[in-house]
Amino acid sequence: MTEPRNTSRPVVLLVDDHPGSVGPLLQSLESAGYSVVVALDGETALHRLDMVLADAVLLDAVMPGLSGFDTCRRIKANPALAHLPVIFMTGLAETEHIVSAFDSGGVDYVVKPVKVDEVLARLQAHIRNAKVARLAREAADVAGFGVVLTDSQGRIAWQSPRAREWLRHSAAGAAIPLIPAIASGSVPLQGHPGISARNLGPVGLGETMLLLAREEARAGDAARLAQAALTPRESEVLSWLAKGKTNKDIADILGLSPRTVNKHLEHIFDKLGVETRSAAAAIGARFQAD
Repeated sequence: MTEPRNTSRPVVLLVDDHPGSVGPLLQSLESAGYSVVVALDGETALHRLDMVLADAVLLDAVMPGLSGFDTCRRIKANPALAHLPVIFMTGLAETEHIVSAFDSGGVDYVVKPVKVDEVLARLQAHIRNAKVARLAREAADVAGFGVVLTDSQGRIAWQSPRAREWLRHSAAGAAIPLIPAIASGSVPLQGHPGISARNLGPVGLGETMLLLAREEARAGDAARLAQAALTPRESEVLSWLAKGKTNKDIADILGLSPRTVNKHLEHIFDKLGVETRSAAAAIGARFQAD
């Protein structure tokens, strides 16, 4: 059974086969506000991830048995764990080992003996980025989109529940067209009639985010926009909202006060029949690139 997460402290899985290396780093992480789970080998690390809800993994690259590289591949092959940022700790600074770390799914690496301040800074950044990406993917799914992350070869690295449902007839690991096939705009997704894809750009080392939409949903949103009869100014506000701008950004761009922008958004929500910014932005986003 998965243990509940202590939401006040991010959870880090620390994997290293040298207990002497683990102790000082563990103490530093806990002093910095992290809850730390320790594993001394790859197989144990995978078992720990079945038991706890981790936010990140600090992984020794060279270990007896299952190497760090193979452990990372196993983590990334599990849809429930693929979102976890894996930071390698290695005494190997040769290019081939660095390449292996990234090829196996790692987002970063630090060279041993590790510098605690460097580890903490990188860990904080990657946990924050992973959280932002996760929230964005979940919001898109709630708003009626599907989201797919692909690697540099176009293989599916992660897919939201909605995207998985839409692409369930695909072969496992099937490639999805990337740049230049989806360089800009919204285009039909090859092999999936009725589904369009939009390239949202890179979201990590070697990974690209695609936003998927069903054509019937798009047609429904077009009708909703037509019936809403937004004013020209409301349409402008919705357009910038769909591009991810904050109320302050929109106010600065359009030469309005933030209070006026809030009023426009209230009218937009009411006319579109939605209650949240993400739902309104999702409707507007379907038409941004056309």
